[in-house]
Order: sequence, then C-alpha cells, then structure tokens
Amino acid sequence: MKKEKTMPNLSSLLLLAVAIFAGAVVPLQAGANANLGRLLGHPLWATVVSLGVSLALILPMLIAFRAPLPSLAVAFKGPWWIWIGGLAGVIYITAALLLAPKLGAASFIVAVIAGQMAISMLIDHYGLMGFPVKPVNAARLTGLLFIVGGMVITQIANVTPALANATR
Repeated sequence: MKKEKTMPNLSSLLLLAVAIFAGAVVPLQAGANANLGRLLGHPLWATVVSLGVSLALILPMLIAFRAPLPSLAVAFKGPWWIWIGGLAGVIYITAALLLAPKLGAASFIVAVIAGQMAISMLIDHYGLMGFPVKPVNAARLTGLLFIVGGMVITQIANVTPALANATR
C-alpha cells in the first residue's frame, strides 16, 4: 500500500513560494498595463508593448540558457489546443487593461482567480491538456466556493461605500 504524503516537503514549499510570487506580480502587470494603455492612447497598444517587452526579456534568457531552436514541424503535429496560450495571454492582458481600472486591483484579481480555479478544477478533473487526473471532491469544491465567496464579498465591500456616499 502506497503511503500518502501528509506534510509538504521543502521542495514543494519552495515551489508554492515561487507560485505565490508569480501571482503577486499579476496585479502589478494589470496596473502598469492599464496606465500604459492610457498613455499610449489605446489599451491594445499596451497589449502590443507588453508582449514586446516579454519577447525582449525572454530572448536573452533563451540565449543564456543555450536553448536549442524549436522544431515548428513537430509543434504543428501537436494537438490544436497547444496554440491557445498566446490567445489566452492577449485576452488576459487586454481584460486587465480594460477592467482593472474600473473594478480596482483587488476586485479584478479575485475575479480572475475565481475563473482560473473553476477552469483549473475542470482541467484537473478530466485530466485535460496533459495534466494528471485529480477528481473534484468536496474539499476542492469547498475551496472553490470560498474563492467565489471572497469574490462576492469583495464586490459587496466595493458597493457598500458607494451606496453610503450616494445616500448622503
């Protein structure tokens, strides 16, 4: 019988810390790109600049790591969905540019996280996109409901002061 891990090890804690850091920079991206879009005169220009900066930063890293040139012929033989990463990036960056200034950083990010968790649970449940199957269970569903509840509470907290000010 295989013994189930009950405590995270140092390696998994480090991975979680890096993931938390990666998540922590997302609101910075939304705010920076929203301001950039205003300065450039249109949010889509900020999307272009943001993706251009990403390319300018990743190319030297590819050279430094001596990454071999990719084989596009092999990639074209892969499943259709391997190409949606770029589309997802454009959707996210453009949504952040347009919505974060209107919703506020916290409301935008909690809504993004709720969407990420809902789709992530579907991906895990069915083992889509090469991920191992991790069925939805009561504990995972409860976690998602807490996130959605947090999103609702964050929205209520935004509306309550506005209503209080409107009645004065």
